[in-house]
Amino acid sequence: MLRGIISHLPELFGSLLIGILFVQSAVDKIFDWKGNMEWLTGHFSKTIFAKTVPPMLAALTLMELATGLLSLAGIVWFLAVGSTIVIFCSATLGASTIIALFMGQRVAKDYPGAAILVPYFLLLIVVIYLTKPSV
Repeated sequence: MLRGIISHLPELFGSLLIGILFVQSAVDKIFDWKGNMEWLTGHFSKTIFAKTVPPMLAALTLMELATGLLSLAGIVWFLAVGSTIVIFCSATLGASTIIALFMGQRVAKDYPGAAILVPYFLLLIVVIYLTKPSV
């Protein structure tokens, strides 16, 4: 078992970072819904997303929470079963979430905000690659 854990440390540490990142982000949105809504409403006020901020925020919050919890569950699943399939699924959902966030930042012309997302996306791509199921 220890050998299996050691050989999968990159996936496990990546999954832990992803879990922390997305759970914290979702929890922040949940506990400061009003503040996030105000900021995003201003952020997207001159874009095609101006009238869709509430459902957009709800969808992103759910995607972030699902990604984070699934990522943490993936670690437990790996320790129990020895499979990284749940980590793969969480990283795939996380990449989709980052793409949605990236698109929003680009549409809002927040280029520095979009650029900050790239390292997270690259981490997710690496985790996807490391955990991809054999076909």
